[in-house]
Amino acid sequence: MNLGLAGRRALVTGAGKGIGRGTVKALHAAGVQVVALSRTQADLDSLVLECPGVEPVCVDLGDWDATERALGSVGPVDLLVNNAAVALLQPFLEVTKEACDTSFDVNLRAVIQVSQIVARGLIARGAPGAIVNISSQASQRAITNHSVYCSTKGAMDMLTRVMALELGPHKIRVNAVNPTVVMTPMAQANWSDPQKAKAMLDRIPLGRFAEVENVVDVILFLLSDRSSMTTGSTVPVDGGFLAT
Repeated sequence: MNLGLAGRRALVTGAGKGIGRGTVKALHAAGVQVVALSRTQADLDSLVLECPGVEPVCVDLGDWDATERALGSVGPVDLLVNNAAVALLQPFLEVTKEACDTSFDVNLRAVIQVSQIVARGLIARGAPGAIVNISSQASQRAITNHSVYCSTKGAMDMLTRVMALELGPHKIRVNAVNPTVVMTPMAQANWSDPQKAKAMLDRIPLGRFAEVENVVDVILFLLSDRSSMTTGSTVPVDGGFLAT
């Protein structure tokens, strides 16, 4: 299926690793001009070597003012993937203020800020656009020790719907992708315990965790005009977890 993405300009947050890096590589291969945002310069340096022409932006999305400065002159963006996230796992009775602040700053507030910047640019140009927010199956199911993470992703799902409602008249579509555990470095760290992994796998009908490309394929579809009638949706990539 030709997704017709060539010639567009995309911004991907959390581009240094995992789903974000996979998305940048796929978009670059599809002929998209990509702005790759990460807080880790070394990751951006290696990404640019791998994908010549990618425009790197190094900033911590938890810092509102720094993000505003970094993206103030980013230029026209047609497609946005809000992928950057942190997963700070604590038992509910041990949740700290720091974990709450960091998680909501990066996982939710930054999505609002970056999306505002991109959407305002699209509206000023009178151009259509597409935004994909990377949510999680944890937005819709309770998972032990994930109270803050689940809360940020639940909020992201609702944010996605409200953005779709308000930006739809401007021809900007907004959708979320809700993966199960994806075999990224962050997931490998959080799910390395075989007993913990088995408890999750037993709830997934397909019996396996997702690979990065499984999620990237859905992201690219939602960015493309092939999904031109889809907005305000939360799309599971979860092996059937949410069906159980």
